[in-house]
Amino acid sequence: ANVMTPTRMAEIAQEIAATEDLEVSVLEKQDMEELGMGALLGVARGSHQPPKLIVLKYKGDPENPSKTLGFIGKGITFDSGGISIKPAGGMENMKGDMSGGASVIGAMQALGRLRPKTNVTGVIPSTENMPGGEAQRPGDIVRAMNGKTIEVINTDAEGRLILADALVYAKHLGVSRMVDIATLT
Repeated sequence: ANVMTPTRMAEIAQEIAATEDLEVSVLEKQDMEELGMGALLGVARGSHQPPKLIVLKYKGDPENPSKTLGFIGKGITFDSGGISIKPAGGMENMKGDMSGGASVIGAMQALGRLRPKTNVTGVIPSTENMPGGEAQRPGDIVRAMNGKTIEVINTDAEGRLILADALVYAKHLGVSRMVDIATLT
């Protein structure tokens, strides 16, 4: 987790995009604030690592932009559970909570190499879930990008929060069908 931070995950996506001729963009914290992504930002509040929202686009059927499949991948690079902290035993494995996001990046790389006649947009919300002094607390209320409010009962249920904003953003990008790829969520 100290190596595969959200920033490093975004760098790898950018490297793959350059190699495979994919479009890439990375939303920073300020971009997320402007878009009203309070669910994703709520999870990110406890970490010193800045959150990233990674977007990869493969356009194999540019004549049909309305037919775009979305792969939405959970990119929690370390999940301590936040204030609702996990038991210490096995917590070191929570660096794997980004495997949904990594799978999306890998799938986008494969699409770039195979060049099928389809459109796919990959969206990876990436952050850590940590119990820092600014961390969200059980009982806090966050507002997702679509305006819906969510009461946080357990801060270890962070996956649904980051995916909520990612799913709304994917729809905003014109994705017509979505598959979320996530560990435990």
